Amino acid sequence: MLARQRQELIARAVEEHGGIRVSELVTELNVSDMTIRRDIETLARRGVVRKVHGGATRADRSADEPGFTAKSEMHQGAKTEIARTTAGLISPGSSVAVSAGTTAYAVAQALREVARLTVVTNSPRVADLLFDPQEKDRLVVLTGGVRTPSDALVGPVANEMLRTVHVDTLILGVHGIDLDAGLTTPNLQEAQTNRALIHAAKRVVVVADHSKWGIVGLSTIATLDAVDTLVTDAQLDEDARRAIGRHQVNLVVAARDDSSVQGS
Repeated sequence: MLARQRQELIARAVEEHGGIRVSELVTELNVSDMTIRRDIETLARRGVVRKVHGGATRADRSADEPGFTAKSEMHQGAKTEIARTTAGLISPGSSVAVSAGTTAYAVAQALREVARLTVVTNSPRVADLLFDPQEKDRLVVLTGGVRTPSDALVGPVANEMLRTVHVDTLILGVHGIDLDAGLTTPNLQEAQTNRALIHAAKRVVVVADHSKWGIVGLSTIATLDAVDTLVTDAQLDEDARRAIGRHQVNLVVAARDDSSVQGS
């Protein structure tokens, strides 16, 4: 198979699924790891895909909104580490808001081990995950609203419900983080609802793996000054860590051995 043919197949797979791993392409196309990485680099230079650790995702377009399933397949290990570390920041008996998104969903899975929680969420997936009629000491409250491609409930109904809610901690997943643009999303209505979630919380904990750094979506949710804690994975580079520290954000880096490194 010619390089151009491989690259067309890679570009088509990324567009269809939102992202793909190098290991999957090696198996599917029966070529070496190095060949696939060169193909991805070529496509990235042309702006067709975005090169990420272990694979490729769609090229950055501020209004693109990948679906939940496509996003859930990327950086699964990092999301698991972030989720485990974030759940450790939540005290039994507290109230927690959980946004939509695949990293926030991973955190919700870990929260099942925390006792006596009240959970407010605009994610039907999170609500389904945490609701258990046999679990008498966990209350799950789902906002209303219009469903987005990322499986968030947004809009006036959700915003009005959140206006009268007050929680101890918000677990917020984001599309991208940038020094100037702040926390962003491709969906204008989701940005408004996420702002309502922020206003409802005493503490804002953003959960985002390293690939979110430098990504700018269509709409800003909030500046970095609104963030109390950012939980990320160990692949976030040192320049980004220093920049986050300058904004007085408590940075928590989840480690593979279930420990974490903290610093402001």
